[in-house]
Amino acid sequence: MSLPIPSTATAAADLPPGPDPGAELPQGAELGQGSAAPPAAEEEEGEGEEEEEEEGEKEREKLPPLPAASSAAAGDLDFPLVCQGLERGAKNQFSTFSNFITTINQKKEGTGNRNSPTQLVIPNIKNVRDLPPMCLDVRQKQRISIDTLPQELKAPIPPEPSLPIRTKTVKDFQDDIEKSKSSGDWKAVHDFYSTTFDSFLEINAAFKKDTNSAFNTIEDSGIDAKFVNVVYDALLNTPQDVQKSVLKGIINGLLQEWKGPRTKDDLRAYCILLQNPQFSNTSTYVIYAHLLRQIAALTEADHHFLVHWSKKISQRRFKQVVDRLLQFISLRLFPAKPEEFPPMMKCTWWIPSATKVLALFNAANSLISPPIISYMDFYNSTLDHIDLMEEYHNWQCYGNSHRFSFCQYPFIISIAAKKVIIQRDSEQQMISIARQSLVDKVSRRQKPDMNMLFLNVKVRRTHLVSDSLDELARKRADLKKKLKVTFVGEAGLDMGGLTKEWFLLLIRQIFHPDYGMFTYHKDSRCHWFSSFKCDNYSEFRLVGALMGLAVYNSITLDIRFPPCCYKKLLSPPIVPCDHNTLVGICDVTLDDLFQIMPELAHGLNELLSYEGNVEEDFYSTFQVFQEEFGVIKSYNLKPNGDKIPVTNQNRKEYVQLYVDFLLNKSIYKQFAAFYYGFHSVCASYALLLLRPEEVEILVCGSPELDMSALQRSTQYEGYQKTDLTIRYFWDVVLGFSLDLQKKLLHFATGSDRVPVGGMADLNFKISKSETSTNWLPVAHTCFNQLCLPPYKNKKELKQKLIIGISNAEGFGLE
Repeated sequence: MSLPIPSTATAAADLPPGPDPGAELPQGAELGQGSAAPPAAEEEEGEGEEEEEEEGEKEREKLPPLPAASSAAAGDLDFPLVCQGLERGAKNQFSTFSNFITTINQKKEGTGNRNSPTQLVIPNIKNVRDLPPMCLDVRQKQRISIDTLPQELKAPIPPEPSLPIRTKTVKDFQDDIEKSKSSGDWKAVHDFYSTTFDSFLEINAAFKKDTNSAFNTIEDSGIDAKFVNVVYDALLNTPQDVQKSVLKGIINGLLQEWKGPRTKDDLRAYCILLQNPQFSNTSTYVIYAHLLRQIAALTEADHHFLVHWSKKISQRRFKQVVDRLLQFISLRLFPAKPEEFPPMMKCTWWIPSATKVLALFNAANSLISPPIISYMDFYNSTLDHIDLMEEYHNWQCYGNSHRFSFCQYPFIISIAAKKVIIQRDSEQQMISIARQSLVDKVSRRQKPDMNMLFLNVKVRRTHLVSDSLDELARKRADLKKKLKVTFVGEAGLDMGGLTKEWFLLLIRQIFHPDYGMFTYHKDSRCHWFSSFKCDNYSEFRLVGALMGLAVYNSITLDIRFPPCCYKKLLSPPIVPCDHNTLVGICDVTLDDLFQIMPELAHGLNELLSYEGNVEEDFYSTFQVFQEEFGVIKSYNLKPNGDKIPVTNQNRKEYVQLYVDFLLNKSIYKQFAAFYYGFHSVCASYALLLLRPEEVEILVCGSPELDMSALQRSTQYEGYQKTDLTIRYFWDVVLGFSLDLQKKLLHFATGSDRVPVGGMADLNFKISKSETSTNWLPVAHTCFNQLCLPPYKNKKELKQKLIIGISNAEGFGLE
C-alpha cells in the first residue's frame, strides 16, 4: 500500500502571517508590503490595513501588552517587572507600559537615533523563503552547512556596524556584583545591565569575544559563553529595577527597524537573548513571543547559523532553553491564569513561532553524536491532552500548507501521544475494513457473520509456524482487523491471553537458532538476519507482519533487534509506489555494526587507526568471505574487488563498503520481505511521525523500569495490598538489583520491557496460590499474573522468588 506523503516540517509560510490586533505592535509596526493575509486574518486587520494599502502610511500601535482587563486579577499580574515604577501609583499597568513605549519612541526620535522612525517590524513570514525541515530525526540526519546552500539563498552579507568599546571582563563584573551585595548600592550593576541589553549592538559589544573580528562562520559564534552565563546567573538575584532594565533593553532591541538581511551580530544577539532566564516567567511572555517570532521569520541561511551555534551551548543551558520553550507552548495551550495572556484567537502565531524555534534546537541536537540531550527531552506531554486526531487529520489534509499542526514537528509529540494516534488510526482502518466486509456480505445477500469483523487465526501447536504463515498469507486482506487466535482442539475464548500466547510461542520458535532465520550475537545480545540465500523469503515476511500486528494490536514483543533494524524499517516510512524502488536500505556506519557485531567492528576500527603499512601488513583486498551452510563464499565489495588491495589511502572506503555489505546488501532480500510484511499491516501516515527508536519502543516496550509504579498499579486476587506476604514481596522486589527486577518482569509477563503507557498498562496481578510454601512462585505470562504462595517470612519469599525467576525463561514454568 502506497500513500502520498505529507510533509513533517512546515515552511516559513506556514506561520500565521502578519501581526494581529490581539497582540498589538508598537508604533510604526506594519505588515510586509505586498503580503496577503488569510481570510480570517484579513477580517481581524480591519480598516487599518486598507488605509495602509491605500495611503501607504505606517500605522502606529502599541507593543503587545497583556490583554486589557478590568478584573482585579489582571491588576495583580507580575508584569510590573517590566513597567512598575515607570509611573508610580498608576493602577493600570497596561497604560503604564504603553506610556513607556511612547517614551522610548519620543526619546529615539528626539535624539536622532540611527533608526527612524522606531518600530517593531514583525516580518511578514509569508514573504520569507521556505525554511528547511528542522525536525530532523535519525533517518533525516544531515549536516547543515551554509556552504551547501543554493546560490540564490546566499544573501549578501551586510556590513557589520561598528561596535561600541566595552572593556568589562567577567572578573570586573563579578567584583561589581560582590560590592553591590555588600554595600547595597546596585548602581554599577544597574548601569551595566541597562547599557548591555539596550540594543543588539550593545549586546555584541559586551559578549563578543573580539569586537574586531567578524565571526561569520557557522562553527564559531564568537560569543563569550562564560561571560553570558555569569551575567545571566547573576541576573535573577539582582533587584527588580535591574531586571526591569534588561527587559526594557530587549524591547528596545526588538523595536529596531530591520531592512534587508540580518547581520551576524543580530544573530548573535538572538542566540544570547534566547538564553535569558527571565523568559521562564509568564509576565515576560508577550516580549518572549515577539522575540520568537522574529527568530522564526529569519531566512534559511540565518537559521543554519543559529542551528550550528546552538549546538555549542552547554548541555545544561541547552536543556534550559528547550524546557523554557516547551513551558511557553504548554502555558499558552493551558494557561493557569487565562487573563495573563491575550485571547488565543488574537495571538495564534505564538505557538507556531515557539515550535519553529524549538525545531532549530532539535536540529542542533541531531547534529551531535551523541546528542546534547535525549530526543525525549523535546517531548511536550501537554500535547497528550489536546485533540491529537484533529491535529493528525489537519496534517493529512493540509500537509505543509498554511495550517499549522504539531504533526509537522513530530519531535515534540511524546511516544505515548503517537501511540494514541497510531491506535486510533488503526481502529478507524479496522472499522472501515470490517464495515466494507459487512456491506459486501449483505450486497451478496449472504447472512452476516460476526467472525467477519475479525482476523481469525486458527493454528495447531504442532505446526505453529507453517499454520500461521498459511493463515496470514490467505487472509492478507483482513490483516487490519482485530486479531483473534484459536488453537485447534482447545476450548477457549480469546480475550487477549491466547493472542499474547500465540505471539510469544511464535516469536520464540522463529528466533530459535536451529530455525536458521536469525543469528544470535552473544556479545551484543541481539538477533540479526541470516545472510543464507534461499528460494522463499515468506517466513521473513511473516516476522514483519507479526511485528506490524503487535503494534496494531498493542502487544509488546520480546524481540531483540538492534536499533539499525528500525532505522532500516523506516527507509522509507511509506511503501513506495514503484516496486522497483529499493527498500530497507539506509546509511549505516561503524557505530551501527558495533551494536550487532562489536568484535568485528572493533577490528575494523583498528584497521582505520593502524599506523603501519596496511597493504603489506594486512594483505587484504576488497573481497570478503562468508560461510553459508558450511561452504565459504566470496563477495567483491566493488567491481574487481579481489584485485584491489586495501591500503592506507582507501581503507575508509573498504570499511564503509564492508559495513554496507553486512547490514544492507548481504541481507537485502530477507529484509525486503520483512519490510513488506511489517508495512502490509502498518501502512499509515502515522509512521512518518516516528523515530526508529520510537518504533522499537512500540514493538518491544521501553527498557526503563519503575517498580514503584508497578507496585501502585498492581491488582490482587486472594490478597490485600496490606497483607504481610505482599509487604514482604514489595520490600524484596524494590531492593532487587536492576538485573533481578528485569528477570522478575520477564518471568511474569514474558518480556523485561515496559509498554509505552508505563507499568499501569501491564495490568499486573498477584494471585494467592493455595499450594504449599515449599513451592516456587508460578507465572501466567499470557495474563501478566504471578501466583504467590503465602510465604511465612521475607527471607523464605526472597529465596524462592530468586530461584523461580532465575531458572525460568519467559513462560518456562507453564
